[in-house]
Amino acid sequence: MTIRARRQLVLNKGGEKFIFLYKEGQEDKLLDALIETAESQKTSFDWIDAAVLSLKLTQPLIDQANEILREPTL
Repeated sequence: MTIRARRQLVLNKGGEKFIFLYKEGQEDKLLDALIETAESQKTSFDWIDAAVLSLKLTQPLIDQANEILREPTL
């Protein structure tokens, strides 16, 4: 049984705080949630906010991929 680490992305915008919780490996579901929240008229969360958090989400994954590619091969 694999235990997935719980992670979060946080955005403070004016007087609002947006906290998105997700499990490692479920980044795709988080991206869906960012899109859904940006489309909603219920908050001030917009497409720019979604883009900023998407970048925060994907940058560590890109860094990990780059590290793997830099590892020497046998």
